[in-house]
Amino acid sequence: MKTDTGFPDMVQAFFAERLVAQRHASVHTVASYRDTFCLLFQFAQDRLKKAPTALTLDDLDAPFIGAFLDHLEKDRGNTSRSRNVRLAAIHSFFKYVALYQPGRSASIQRILAMPTKRHDQHPVESLTRLEVEALLSAPDLRTWAGRRNRTLLLVALQTGLRVSELVALRRQDVVLDTAAHIRCIGKGRKERCTPLRKDSVTALRAWLRECLDSPAGLVFPNRNGGQLSRDGVSYILAKHVAAAGRRCPSLLRKRISPHVLRHTAAMDLLQHGVDRFVIALWLGHESVQTTQMYIHADMRLKQQALAKTTAVNTRPGNYKPGDRLLTFLKAL
Repeated sequence: MKTDTGFPDMVQAFFAERLVAQRHASVHTVASYRDTFCLLFQFAQDRLKKAPTALTLDDLDAPFIGAFLDHLEKDRGNTSRSRNVRLAAIHSFFKYVALYQPGRSASIQRILAMPTKRHDQHPVESLTRLEVEALLSAPDLRTWAGRRNRTLLLVALQTGLRVSELVALRRQDVVLDTAAHIRCIGKGRKERCTPLRKDSVTALRAWLRECLDSPAGLVFPNRNGGQLSRDGVSYILAKHVAAAGRRCPSLLRKRISPHVLRHTAAMDLLQHGVDRFVIALWLGHESVQTTQMYIHADMRLKQQALAKTTAVNTRPGNYKPGDRLLTFLKAL
């Protein structure tokens, strides 16, 4: 890229040369960076009254980037995590620009010095068995969309696939014979296979026989045969959560996103005694430490640990089982 290249050309070169050609970034990374710049350009258009092609590097100084990040949190309601994701994309772009615009190193360094924001660690939200049953009962199986939605929700709850992995599934990624499983490409372009339960196999087999009109061979297409969007999956989930909430009110007290279905799959595995190393492989986590949050969130495991302790004033001694007949009667 030439050093006298204008701002629009630098943005295009950043995506085409740095992300795609040099770093060979995944489609998910490119999409995340693209969304960041779309939001940034919209903010600049509202604040500076300039079209994206009319912007210059002088317009995007550190105070302006700071105002944009504040806008994401205050006006758009983004979390600190989302803010940090946007800032990471901006940092990546200006590191690239610094290679070709050494005369702007001072202003670029001020942007690169902007820190990520610390955020509170909230307990992992997941669904109980009753909530899962209510959610899966919500779709209307008399309609095409209802049958698709139930199958999508069931697969998400059983496999723990990310939304991006779910909507990108193709028919060739689903194996329903012996050792039924789903194959997907996750973060870091890591391919993994996730086994399927019998109920998921039955639902998928029936759905794939019906869903033959997607030119791309998508497992969960939209009504036009194209790929569902993230917003589309969020809309489907919100609609069925609202309907299921009439049967199970506790659903309405939770903030349920598609990622909560992934957490639910992990918690179900944990509560059935699956080792956290296996859960990390199941979910495609980069590190086994990521699964530690599920252990912290599982109250049942904590209660089991508490049951093994004794109160301070309890006299130590060997356990003596009670009379077998009395134990039987008390259990009735």
